[in-house]
Amino acid sequence: MASHRRPKQPNRARITVLTATAAAAVAMTSQSAQADEPSKEEVKSQVDKLYEDAEAATETYNGAKEKQTKLQKQVSTLQDSVASGQGDLNKLRNGLGSMATAQYRSGGIDPSLQLFLSSDPDGYLDKAATLDQLSTKQTEALSKIKSKQRSLAQQRTEAKGKLTDLAETRKGLGEKKKKIQGKLSKAQTLLNTLSAKERAALAEKEERANRASSERAELGDKKEEKTPDSAPTSGRAGAALAAAKGKVGAPYVWSATGPNSFDCSGLTSWAYGQAGVSLPRTSQAQASSGTQVSRSALQPGDLVLFYGDLHHIGLYAGNGQVLHAPKPGANVRFESMDNMPFQYGVRVG
Repeated sequence: MASHRRPKQPNRARITVLTATAAAAVAMTSQSAQADEPSKEEVKSQVDKLYEDAEAATETYNGAKEKQTKLQKQVSTLQDSVASGQGDLNKLRNGLGSMATAQYRSGGIDPSLQLFLSSDPDGYLDKAATLDQLSTKQTEALSKIKSKQRSLAQQRTEAKGKLTDLAETRKGLGEKKKKIQGKLSKAQTLLNTLSAKERAALAEKEERANRASSERAELGDKKEEKTPDSAPTSGRAGAALAAAKGKVGAPYVWSATGPNSFDCSGLTSWAYGQAGVSLPRTSQAQASSGTQVSRSALQPGDLVLFYGDLHHIGLYAGNGQVLHAPKPGANVRFESMDNMPFQYGVRVG
């Protein structure tokens, strides 16, 4: 016979214990989650590191992009040269065919028999001389044809190699671009973990730095303390620095070279370009564009390089300041050189 007894109800004490245990577990989980969440300072540090990594990747991208541009020009020049050379080769071949036809018409029998049978020996001798000349020209033409064929073969091989290199470079550019965008996206995701108030505080701090730099640019050097390094080392350095000052407030955009936005090496190459000096595209290449100088020897307009891999560059502005395009989200501005690990300066020209 089946039992119809009602199940035993938990007593009040048991319910209280279970409720307290569940509440404690929820509290511990909440505390653990809060402990795992990075603080505003930690988020800012991580974001700054991602921006630094993105800038280093940008300089690598810039170098690959510059290589692509050079390869495209080289391939175009080679292809034009091959087309022109093929035209020259066709003309040489046609000329050789005309000579062969003339020789065939004039030289059908033995030369001594032709002389014996000729009613005009002097005329025959003139023809024979012409045949000798044709033969000499034919030999020269054959030599030119062989030389042109070798040259065309070399140019075609070179063009094929450069086309392969160009394809690989383009593929690499796409991968580098994804890497940069990935780091910038990750930085934005981190920023989004902050509260609206915290994000506003970081944005205000960045804006204060931009405003202070803009005010300095407007005031010029009137209120600055004059120091031994206050004069540019050359007219070109002074012109480059003046051009860069005119871009204070322009936004940082990765791989941009102006005139409305810049990355770090884009600003320095653009500024020196306004002074009539052509600099390479990347910070690492620009590091070899002049004479290295120590920090104590810097003069306004000198290039200044930062970080061990030299992925950041700016213009020395005097009084321990650098004028540069700092990072994503920031504008071209003056900043203390002590904010970054300085490596050395470069005096251009």
